[in-house]
Amino acid sequence: MNPEQKSKKPFYKMSATAPQKASSREKSNHPARSKIAADCKSFTTVLFNKPFNVLCQFTDENDRATLKDFIDIPNIYAAGRLDFDSEGLLLLTNDGALANKITSPKHKTNKTYWAQVEGVPSKEDIHRLAKGVQLKDGITAPAKINIMRAPNIWDRNPPIRQRKHIPTAWLSITISEGRNRQVRRMTAHIGHPTLRLIRYAIGKWTLDGVDNGEYLTISGDG
Repeated sequence: MNPEQKSKKPFYKMSATAPQKASSREKSNHPARSKIAADCKSFTTVLFNKPFNVLCQFTDENDRATLKDFIDIPNIYAAGRLDFDSEGLLLLTNDGALANKITSPKHKTNKTYWAQVEGVPSKEDIHRLAKGVQLKDGITAPAKINIMRAPNIWDRNPPIRQRKHIPTAWLSITISEGRNRQVRRMTAHIGHPTLRLIRYAIGKWTLDGVDNGEYLTISGDG
């Protein structure tokens, strides 16, 4: 990946040391998706580190923070969604083929999340998540789940609500599905609700080198 442009509009600053490499509200079928490459001679792809409580769209009737507050590049659209209360990597592009590759279930693009959960899951809990758990919309596909060291990342504003005398743990969760609030529902199913959720990677792209509230612009598909 050869970064061409870095935004100059930081929201939260990363801590002095970059995060250790541990390893949207918008619907994926955005109505403009079929048009986004129509008049483009070249493609633009943006890797955005979305802060907490920011909508994955450029407008909002309720005056909440949106992508427009951070990104001033026209005619790009989010490839997939990232919930309002989640943080981390969001990919935006004007390349319809790339957007389809990322969002279409048939391509099974891996996405890695860092989830801070209440309590410390047992080995049995991790095994259950990795094998697949029964949710209201069906059994989840096999996933890669590991307990990880707490990442060296930005502080969340506001901080998580953590109960006294109850420890927390960080999980690295890699899935290829894109169900609504899937990771949160998976951890809740085993009795360890997610307190903070950060998307670290989408396919080959990661958060590495992208401060929270900032973005990198790359050429083509990176």
